[in-house]
Amino acid sequence: MYTERPACLAGAVVWTNTPAGPAGAPVLPDGCMDLLWHEGRLLVAGPDTRAYTPQGPPATWSGIRFPPGTAPALLGVPAHELRDRRVELTDLWPAGRARWLRARVAAAAGPEAGLEEAALLLAAETGPPDPLLGRLVAALDAGRPVGATADQLGLGARQLHRRALAAFGYGPKTLARVLRLQRALALARAGVPYADTAARAGYADQAHLARDLRQLTGRTLGVLLGGG
Repeated sequence: MYTERPACLAGAVVWTNTPAGPAGAPVLPDGCMDLLWHEGRLLVAGPDTRAYTPQGPPATWSGIRFPPGTAPALLGVPAHELRDRRVELTDLWPAGRARWLRARVAAAAGPEAGLEEAALLLAAETGPPDPLLGRLVAALDAGRPVGATADQLGLGARQLHRRALAAFGYGPKTLARVLRLQRALALARAGVPYADTAARAGYADQAHLARDLRQLTGRTLGVLLGGG
């Protein structure tokens, strides 16, 4: 069973997932990074460019999902170094600092509360997120072309690409595809017909939506919605 709620950290989501069977549901690309708690371990989930299927026997995972572009500043690691990876925090931080944060999470009333507290501590150390990154996400999520977005932000194409790699793990075109995928999934889950979903999410047509789903998730929309 999967549950989530808004975190006290603005834009973040605290979640827990206990799979009902041996095959866990795939984790789809969403432009985000997560701090994870699993059987006493702290891990970081990097940005995905394809669906990720958890391996191993069913077990409970808890996490805090950071808004797109914010986790690298909190964790001190460029997003592109973690692309399509799940990494132990001890491999990213000095051992003492990683043990300190793990102890804070373990001492909390539960993993979700501990992860939320950890995120607030990290945010207090690093300060507010870069507003330019929020504007970039908002523009691309609204379907604006990458070139027009770069002009709007006052960045050259190379500058924008470099900033996107560090913050999101991939370039702005891939980020735009991932955000478009999430728009389509939200519409389809709300019951919007597939053809209308494709048009409203920004695809050329339903076939374009189907191709993009296959490339990013390896699945059809019907399968992702639980239809088989």
